[in-house]
Amino acid sequence: QVQLVESGGGLVQPGGSLRLSCVASGRTFRNYAMGWFRQAPGKEREFVAAVSWSTGNRYYADSVKGRFTISRDNAKNTVYLQMNSLKPEDTAIYYCAADTELVRVTRNYGIDYWGKGTLVTVSS
Repeated sequence: QVQLVESGGGLVQPGGSLRLSCVASGRTFRNYAMGWFRQAPGKEREFVAAVSWSTGNRYYADSVKGRFTISRDNAKNTVYLQMNSLKPEDTAIYYCAADTELVRVTRNYGIDYWGKGTLVTVSS
């Protein structure tokens, strides 16, 4: 079992920044591809970003490219999502996810582990 706990959400004005953190525990963190997803009210959960456990390669949804950066610190069992130039449409609950298969994370299917989410609200 892997436990994922997100933090860092909150209220921010448009154009502002936030950094989300996700701490993993339970198994060898470095063996898992990690990802961030979000779900806005009335919408389905969508892929935001992912990072490979082996190569460190990063993947992003088109809607966040150039604004968000995913990173991981294997020594701290933590994955981060730096969010800059935030827009009202970025408002959502953000979830951390982990799976041994990167393709499951980037395609959002059959993911093994999810956190409970942290709310990000972008509003003036």
